[in-house]
Amino acid sequence: MKKVYLFLILFASLLQSCDNDDCGSCFTPPQGFVFELVDAETGGNLFTSGIYNPEDISVVNAVDDTERAFQFISENQLNVIQIQEVGWETEIVNLEIKIGEDTVFNLYVNAERTTDDCCSFTKYNEIEIRNTDFELDSQTGVYKILVE
Repeated sequence: MKKVYLFLILFASLLQSCDNDDCGSCFTPPQGFVFELVDAETGGNLFTSGIYNPEDISVVNAVDDTERAFQFISENQLNVIQIQEVGWETEIVNLEIKIGEDTVFNLYVNAERTTDDCCSFTKYNEIEIRNTDFELDSQTGVYKILVE
């Protein structure tokens, strides 16, 4: 009888220690979106020049008119708008970036949160900047929005 109990205890302990999750935790947050609003002719930053005021910025969900979070970063004469909350889950986002009552551009993102080889990350199926011309700096990841 003691052998049966010993066998059951050993068997149960082996089952307890079996874990197929040999990868540990791996998490990659989604890449944020950074926008610099510049004059289409001169290339000058419209916040640095004083044409736009950071207090007039709003980021609004185009579907239901709710405001979305953003940050205005003002460092070393580089004044940019940063949107960090897109891509934390699988979602389609359609945002209006406004200065006062004027929509400067729209941001459409189709983001898919996925897991591969034990790591979770965001896959952007589609990113569109609408209603404006823009340039993407591939080294910094900053979108320069060309404002007429």
